[in-house]
Formats: sequence, structure tokens, C-alpha cells
Amino acid sequence: MLAVVSATASAGASADGRDDLKVESYVLPVGAATPLLKELQSGQGVRQLRELAAKAEPGVGLARETVGPAASYAPISRRASGTVPASEAAGPARAGVTAPQPARTMTFEECKKGLGSDKKFFVKSRFAVCDGASFLQTWVRNRQVVGESAFNVRVVGTIAKNSRTIDFQYYFTDFATTGTTGAASMPITTKGNIPQSWPAGAHYTRGGNAPGTKTFAELKALRTFHETVNAKPGQGSGNSDLLFSVYEPAISYTPPAPWTLSGDMGGKLFMLAPRWDAASYLANSTGGGNPAKKGAATFSYITTLVLSAKQGAEERAEAAHIRTAFINPQDTKPYMSAKKVPGQTVEDPLHRTVSATRRDNNRKAAVKQCRRYWGANYTNGGKECDEYPFATTYEGAAEHDYDPEVRKFNFSVKPIPKDDNRAGGNLLQGFYGNNRIIDGDNDGFIVKIVT
Repeated sequence: MLAVVSATASAGASADGRDDLKVESYVLPVGAATPLLKELQSGQGVRQLRELAAKAEPGVGLARETVGPAASYAPISRRASGTVPASEAAGPARAGVTAPQPARTMTFEECKKGLGSDKKFFVKSRFAVCDGASFLQTWVRNRQVVGESAFNVRVVGTIAKNSRTIDFQYYFTDFATTGTTGAASMPITTKGNIPQSWPAGAHYTRGGNAPGTKTFAELKALRTFHETVNAKPGQGSGNSDLLFSVYEPAISYTPPAPWTLSGDMGGKLFMLAPRWDAASYLANSTGGGNPAKKGAATFSYITTLVLSAKQGAEERAEAAHIRTAFINPQDTKPYMSAKKVPGQTVEDPLHRTVSATRRDNNRKAAVKQCRRYWGANYTNGGKECDEYPFATTYEGAAEHDYDPEVRKFNFSVKPIPKDDNRAGGNLLQGFYGNNRIIDGDNDGFIVKIVT
């Protein structure tokens, strides 16, 4: 949340002649350009800070890609998170049809680069995310700015493969003071709150070496620490034992006497959205024989399936078909005016189905259209009927049969070489497993095509 945490000033010295010492505190985008002390003293810098606050998204707490019940807990950012470019995620044309393993680590430098100067979130994968904010304090004596202090906070959340433990690494950096301040001895308290769980009442096991309260000077020396959060299985809902929550790093501080800070003493700056499951169709569903370790954690964000239409990519024909459906839907079959297939944006994602019946009905509906437009011999030359959205999604070709309110024929089919079709299918299945995509509308994914 970009906000003015406190912005107060005294009219002058108090009646007894003592200086009136106030602190104005701002929460800004991490990496944002901030005014120099001389600019603050001229008044221009204070106006700049307040303009930054005025341009902020008020109350924003969750990444735009958040999915599941956490998405309704707080306002969603209008800005897309920083992500790894699709061309990098796809890598070179694959010699073997293997879905890439998602990243499970993130360095401080990767987080810093991913957030840049205008991003609230950087989502490297569903298992490696980060967020950050800048704290700036102006120190005011009798309505005149006499000093400035600042520090940045970034939090990196990572999850090891088949683990129910999430590690949150906190980085306090870029400490700076100019002019007259009481910053060095200012106590700063860091807490990792979990204000909401679905289902409610879940219990979490905490670990790590979070220091609680440290002074500005002590945190500058410490720089980094971490906290772990684990949720035991059996607390979730449904057959997949689904547990969703919100994790909210909160920073608070109180200037040392005689300086005072009115209003809020810090800020709840950003929220991450963990999820735990023990779905039978995903890895580690039995915990390797240890029920206390079954399932795993992810971050509940819509993620991206990257397919390559590059020369040499084994799924090339399928990727080219989907690209046409995205860019020139009027050129696809079956015909439908104003066709717009889903899966292109986080606002309109695809949703996985593990229902064999739904999958088979989607394929039957797709094959019916391949035969309608290319005839009964559409398979000649070793071809198969490729469909988008995929048959393993609720948005597949039979969606209208299940929900008459959706647009009929809002899908695309095309005969493509069998090898390309099956390569794409293998990549999709690997993507589902590697990213722990669950059945239903509490999860989702989109598709990007690289050329």
C-alpha cells in the first residue's frame, strides 16, 4: 500500500518554549525516487511525497494474480506483478517434451530487479515470490524539516518441492539518514501476521529467527532474517484438504523521545496468499508414508503455461493454433461472431478439471467440429483434432453443454500433426503437476505463446 502513514506538523514551539518535534512517515514503492533534504526543506520535496501518496492505489493489499478466497479479502492491485518474460520461461526449443520445473529459489538481487521502481509484487513462480516497500521519515522541528531517514524492506517467499513449509526471508536495506534525526535509536518491529484463513481457525507452526523489535541501527547491521510457516494437513476443506490464507508482513516503529509520530505507527504493507493442499492427483499426496507431511504448499496465484511456436519446438503446431485463436479468432473454427477465447489474461483464466467425464465430453465436442469442417478423413496424414481451450479445462469445447449461459462455440479446433498435439498434451500435464494446479475455480492459469 502506497500511503502517508502520518503527515503532521506543529504550528511552532510549544507554549513553554520547548521545540515541537514531529515525524512525518511515508510508505512508498520500493526503489521510488525520493526528494533530497534540501528539496524537503524548500517545501517542494514534501509536495512531491504527498503527490506520490495521492497517486497510490489506496488500500491495495493483494497481487493482481491472486486466485481463490484470498482474492476477496482485500483490494486487488490494478498493476500486473513483475514476472519472468515468457521468452525466458520457455527457453530454447526443446529437444524433449518436458515441462520445465518452476523456480523455487529467489535471491535478493532477483527480487530487487523484479520489483524495479514501480512493481508491488514480483512472481517468479508459484513457489518464489517477493514484495517490498520503502519507508521514509521526515524529521520536523517547529514545522521546519531538519532531517530525513529511510530504509527499504523486501520479503521473499519460497517453497521447496513437496514441502508444506514456506520460508519468508526479510531484507532490510538502503538505510540512510541526512540532517538531524533520531533515527539510529528508533525501534522498528516486524511481524508476519496471518489475519485470515479459509477454513477459519487453522493453526500454523512458526520457525526461523525473526528478531521482533530492533532499532534502526541494529536492523542496518542485521540486514536479513527469516520466518517459516507450516500448516499441518487435515485442516483444509474437501477431498483435496485445501487451506488458503493471507500472510501480511507488518512494520511498525515509534520515534525516540522527544520526537513524536501521530496516527498509525507503521503500515501493513503487502499481502501474500499461501495455499496448502493434499490433492490425490498431485505429488506427495501420501507424504511418502508420513501422513503429517502429505501434500505441499504453493502461493495462490494464477500462473502461466508457456508454449513455443519456434522452429524446432515439438509443440509448435499446437502453439501456432492457439496463437491464431488469440490474435485472429475470426480465422478459427467453429465460426462464432465476436469469438474471444479465455486464458489470455488473469481476469479470464482457464480452470483445470480432473473429471474424466468432463474431459471426454470436451474432446467429443471438439472432434465433432473437426469432422464438421474438415470431414471424416481429417486424420489423414497422421493428424489429430487439437482443441483450445484444452479438454482438461472447464472452458473446453463442451462448456456450453454444462452452462447454457456461456457463449456457444467459444473455442477453436484444428487438425494438427499427432506428434505436436501429443507433445502439447504432455507439456500441459507436466505443467499441472509441477505447479500443483488444482481442480476448480479456486485456481487458474493463462497461456503465453513465444515465437
